[in-house]
Amino acid sequence: MASQRPPKQSQQGARPVSGEPERLQKLLSRAGVGSRREVDAWIQAGRVTVNGNVAAPGDRALPTDRIAVDGKPVESRSAEAVVRRVLIYNKPEGEVTTRNDPEGRPTVFDSLPRLKDQRWVAVGRLDINTTGLMLFTTDGDLANRLMHPSSEIDREYAVRIFGEVDDDMIQRLLEGVLLEDGQASFSDISPAGGKGHNQWFHVTLLEGRNREVRRLWESQGVRVSRLKRVRYGPIFLPSRLSVGRWEELDQKAVDTLSRAVGMTPVDVPVKTPGEQAEHDRRRRKAPSRGNKKPAGGRKWQVDDSKPAPGSSRTPALRRKT
Repeated sequence: MASQRPPKQSQQGARPVSGEPERLQKLLSRAGVGSRREVDAWIQAGRVTVNGNVAAPGDRALPTDRIAVDGKPVESRSAEAVVRRVLIYNKPEGEVTTRNDPEGRPTVFDSLPRLKDQRWVAVGRLDINTTGLMLFTTDGDLANRLMHPSSEIDREYAVRIFGEVDDDMIQRLLEGVLLEDGQASFSDISPAGGKGHNQWFHVTLLEGRNREVRRLWESQGVRVSRLKRVRYGPIFLPSRLSVGRWEELDQKAVDTLSRAVGMTPVDVPVKTPGEQAEHDRRRRKAPSRGNKKPAGGRKWQVDDSKPAPGSSRTPALRRKT
C-alpha cells in the first residue's frame, strides 16, 4: 500500500513513554514480546525476571530495568518506545492460530515476515476451519485494545448455512441466545445469496468468543458449512489479497485502526532500501493457496463486501435497541 505519512513524531516510529513504573504485562506487550494474556501466563509460570529476580503477578518495572523472558533479555529500547506495525493476512483452512502446535500442524505465523527484537502478536483467533482476515501487530497494547470487549470492535463474517433459515430464527439470533458460556447474539445479519438449504449470510459480532459464530447458528439446529472473516473493525479483507498471503498496512490504515480504539497514532517505522527489498521478497515468496481446490473439487465464492446503500441486495437485519 502507498504510505501517506504525517509529520514525524519521533525517530523510526518510536514514541517515548512515561518514566513511571508500569505493570510488566503492559510493558512487555508494548515491546512486542507478546500479548498481555501471554505475558501474564509467563509470569505465572515464573518465566519472567526483573533485575535477576523472578517476577510475581502485579509486579511493575521501568524500561531501564533488566527484564528477561526465559533468560533472554528484552531490549530496553523496545520497551521504551512504541513500534506499531500491522499486517493483514488471508488465513487458509488448515492453519492453527498458535506459535507452536504440538501436533505439528501449520500455523498462521509460519509465513509471516521475521522480526528482529520483536514478534508478531495475533489480534484474536480463527479456528482451523475458518478462513479470512487476521490482523497481526508488533504493538501488544494495540492488540489488547482491539480484542478487549470494552472497545466494542465489530467483526464481520461471511457464513454459509446448511439448513432451513427462517425469520423467527434470525430474530432469535439478533435478540440473544444462551450458550454454555453466557448470552450471545449477532448485532447484524444480512442475507448474501444462495438458495434452499445452502444460504450465505453476513453476520457481525461485537466480541470474539471461541467458535461463537458457529455455536450461535448450531444452537438453532443448522450447520455452518463455510466461515470466512471479512472485516475486523475498520479493516476489510481486500480482494487482491489471495489466500495464504499477507500485506503490511500503510500509515493511514494503521492510524485509522489506532483511533478506533482511542490510541494516539505513531509513525510506522520507515524501512531502509535493503529492508524494503527483503520485505517485498518475502511477501512475493509467501505461499499462495488461492488456486487450491476445496475438498470435493467444488469451487465456492462469496461476495465479501457489505451491502451498499440503495443496492438491490436484501438489507441487513439489525438487533432492536
